[in-house]
Amino acid sequence: MTGRAASGPAGPGAHFQQLYYTSCEHGLTGFSGFQFNAVSAGVSLETRQAVEALAGYEPPRALVESDTPELLARCPVNLCYRPYDPQGRTATALCVAYVGRDSARRFGNYFAHALHSDDFPAAGGGALAIELWDSPVWTRSASPDTEIPVLAAPPRGPLDARAVRDFLRAHPHAARLPDLLAAVFATLTDHGSVVVVDDSTDRIAHWFAAVSYLLPPPLARRLSFATYVFRPARSRLHLIGTVPGAQLDFGTDDEAAYTVFDFSRGHFPEVAVPGLVSLLTRIGVGSVRPVWSWTADYTRGGEERPADWHAPVAAAAASGGIALTGADVRAVIGWLAGADHLGPRRAAVAADLHRKHRDLDDAQLAALSDAAKAGGDAAVHQEIEGKLHESRMRAYMTGAEDAAAPVPLTDPAERERATALWERLLGGEAATARQRVRLLLWALGARLAPEPGLVERETLAVARTLLGVASPGPGLRREVVELVAGMPRMREALAEAVQEALEGRDGQEQLFAQFPAELLGERDLRDHPLLLEYHWRARAEREPSRTVDIMFAILEVRGRTSPDAELLRGLWRHPSRTWTHREALRIAARLADAGQVDEAVGAWLDRAVNQRIDDEEGLSACLALCAELAAPGRTAWLPPAARERVRIVLELDRALRTEREAVALAGAFRVSGTATWTAVQALKRYRLVPAMLALPVDAGRLRDELPEFGHSLAEHYLAAVRRAAIGAERCDDVTLGHVAAVAALPTAGGRLSQAQQDLVLLIRGHTAAYWRTADLRRLEGAVRPHHPQLADHYRDAAEARRSGAQKLAGKVRLSLRRGRGGSPDEVPPGEGPRREKKGR
Repeated sequence: MTGRAASGPAGPGAHFQQLYYTSCEHGLTGFSGFQFNAVSAGVSLETRQAVEALAGYEPPRALVESDTPELLARCPVNLCYRPYDPQGRTATALCVAYVGRDSARRFGNYFAHALHSDDFPAAGGGALAIELWDSPVWTRSASPDTEIPVLAAPPRGPLDARAVRDFLRAHPHAARLPDLLAAVFATLTDHGSVVVVDDSTDRIAHWFAAVSYLLPPPLARRLSFATYVFRPARSRLHLIGTVPGAQLDFGTDDEAAYTVFDFSRGHFPEVAVPGLVSLLTRIGVGSVRPVWSWTADYTRGGEERPADWHAPVAAAAASGGIALTGADVRAVIGWLAGADHLGPRRAAVAADLHRKHRDLDDAQLAALSDAAKAGGDAAVHQEIEGKLHESRMRAYMTGAEDAAAPVPLTDPAERERATALWERLLGGEAATARQRVRLLLWALGARLAPEPGLVERETLAVARTLLGVASPGPGLRREVVELVAGMPRMREALAEAVQEALEGRDGQEQLFAQFPAELLGERDLRDHPLLLEYHWRARAEREPSRTVDIMFAILEVRGRTSPDAELLRGLWRHPSRTWTHREALRIAARLADAGQVDEAVGAWLDRAVNQRIDDEEGLSACLALCAELAAPGRTAWLPPAARERVRIVLELDRALRTEREAVALAGAFRVSGTATWTAVQALKRYRLVPAMLALPVDAGRLRDELPEFGHSLAEHYLAAVRRAAIGAERCDDVTLGHVAAVAALPTAGGRLSQAQQDLVLLIRGHTAAYWRTADLRRLEGAVRPHHPQLADHYRDAAEARRSGAQKLAGKVRLSLRRGRGGSPDEVPPGEGPRREKKGR
């Protein structure tokens, strides 16, 4: 199928012609109804007919009368793709969405936006059609003009390999992907259609994308599909999507032509899964794209069926480091005999299989040997014939990409020859520390038995060399870890080399924080107390959570009961020389039996008590530490100022639990010289105001002493009372006492700041306007001894509610006018309730 393409900046054919099809008043026909609303220049009649045939849409019965954005958004979307040649060059993609009513207000209208190109891959920038799912290119709005421009490389939607991979990981029936892919292969190479049912067309699009990514690219571009068809039996596309509630009534003659995967209900057909499909799904959507790129080097051309593709794909996957199963290996070996188109690559495939698969039988090895010889690689041919030891060992030594790991040698003659070769390479060709490490690993893995003296000398030499490596790469680190774990003599040599370094050069205390001394464990150093201490110090830097235990372990080795300043500085280096509250608490508890401690301990405990506290959890930890330090025998550890700090902090904490009146509790915190103490600041920030609100309040005392609270505490207290007044459904006596005491505060005279006055006025206004009548009566009584005019106002507000909302509004307006004309301390303002509106 072809259409006359309009010229454009992308060049002839490398663009998309656009077509809009819907029920509209104005379009190409000149009449109202379903028609092409607009098309690009040059669209052929044949293209319009093809789009019209694909554009039909029938919504699920329950959504036919959708006419709100929310309901329309629930309607399935049909992304449809149809190629017209085996290469998928000439093809059409269209997005069909239900739009509900047409211009005559009749239900059943849909909008189809189609893209057609004579070179779909080039025009789409290499994108697969399914990658246009949810692309911003699609529109659902009719054009005012009948001609619309051509497009080049429209933006892709959110579907990509990563999105599909995440979708499969989350889907309960992801294990059915091999069956689905096998069925799609069958419909592409034989006949019939595959129907996918899922809860939404978005999920269906993800299934289609998974299949498209896993198919060979030539077949993926040949795959026709539609993400939603209400009556799948009327479609002949390869892949058809639909949702629960659609009509899946296939006739007797049609049942064999449709293979249905119902992911919504969990109903699936029995499908034979070829070896290629198992390989592709094992590679996975997220990793298959480069495999298809590599496969081009192995195909002959003309591959169609899964059996045609299996061996080239397996050979390509193996070249990229992907493990093959026995079935994959058998397919490749059987294919190699006739794969003369590979040229020298045939020998490379044979060598690769032999290196990676050690369990091949004699017949398979003979086939690989023949393939290597036919590929013109005599060296590979000889390797497969059994002369591979030297090349394998050298490849492993140098860290070649295709190096095979050593395998145990059980034949004595083979082991003897391998040992002689190993010694020769070690003495002549191993030029770097890493090459020597890898040769030692080879001896370990192959179970060689070299002369013990040689091993002892070589391991010590390697250990000495490694201690001088400034920045080992990840490969060398990994290999040394493996060697130290598997060769006891290497551990001994490493400890010996570290001892030499510490004894021979000053300033090596941090050696255990460096590679590879960090690999030594406590058991390796149990006979070296000095090394053991340095090992522990380095470990404390790597594992800060274990520093306390490490300190006491060092003290035990030293035969000491208390740390000194040098040990503390050495263990707590980063981020600051301070214990956390939890660390200090553990240390104080474990030093309880130590008797007298070093004065440095007291200084560190003092810093721990007075460090920054950022939350309630930190405050609790600080109080626990203070309680521990107040125990008999421990206060003597602290400097005098620290002892006083601990005593006052504990007294204030006790006051929070023992004081019986709110203002008195606030007064207890007015301790001179404590303004900068973090524990006192935290008690005020997190516990003082809640504790005050839980206690009765003396209104007269609050009037006199609130200015003495300090600006921060006073404002926090007033704000808390305001929240209580606004938020309480029913006001208990204690809360009412606080509200009354605050409401009765004088707002004139300059004793309160402007912000504090505003809070008082807001409380007055809100309670008068919104409190229940019964609570307002109680508030009137509580306020009257301290502020008779405010009590009269509360009385008037309560009386007004009883005579109706209109009378209340009049009284409030009168009160407002009086308030604006007199002192702000006499009558509460009316603006507060409007700013704080909260209905009852």
